[in-house]
Amino acid sequence: MVLLHGLFGSGNNLGGLGRALQDSRSVYAVDLPNHGRSGWQGDATLATMADSVGNWMSHQGIMRAQFVGHSLGGKVAMQLALAQPRLVSAVVVADIAPVDYPPGHDSVFAALDAVAAGRCVSRSAAAELMSVHLQEQQVIQFLLTSLRRDADGLYRWRFNLEGLKRGYAAAWARPGAAGTYPGPVLFIKGGESNYIREEHRSHILSLFPQATMKIMPGCGHWLHAERPSLFNSLVRRFLLEQPN
Repeated sequence: MVLLHGLFGSGNNLGGLGRALQDSRSVYAVDLPNHGRSGWQGDATLATMADSVGNWMSHQGIMRAQFVGHSLGGKVAMQLALAQPRLVSAVVVADIAPVDYPPGHDSVFAALDAVAAGRCVSRSAAAELMSVHLQEQQVIQFLLTSLRRDADGLYRWRFNLEGLKRGYAAAWARPGAAGTYPGPVLFIKGGESNYIREEHRSHILSLFPQATMKIMPGCGHWLHAERPSLFNSLVRRFLLEQPN
């Protein structure tokens, strides 16, 4: 099973799910290109990120895997399933749809730029700079997990901020592969999130005809962090019903 995190994140973000499934699956939490400890790409489209995941599988000797992707990771998983279905035995997509999304992270990028220019010597200093642009403490705390301290004692972003800016529109677009994915797919929607809407249903089914959907009440886009026990249970039940 391969776990794919969302924008600005890293493989650690779905660690709780990995631990919940490690008794029944070999679990890999992957840092997407331009994130975490993975290499940086100038052309970070859904297609290039999916190709990177496919190449990583080849290097690991993994012929076929189940995928769980949150947000951007869900889009990459969908792209891979559509473009290279032989690599994908099942997919769980957490709170994202295979559609174009309008820009929606201007305040996040402003906060990230402020920290990048701020020469912060502590995480608290970075959090203070971000709070000028962001009101949600959960988002600030999530972003702080991607800070690293360099040799001169300053905190810098581990991800490729400039690359993420350049590739934002392409990464947030709909999957670009032709055809459909015939395998099992579960979409999990946060009950208070508007990332998956009723009008998306027909497009989802046109690409993933075997897709089913579950709604997690009482949580938003960060459903795996807000209600981890329920999220892990839904994913585990679905994936264990599928063949390895």
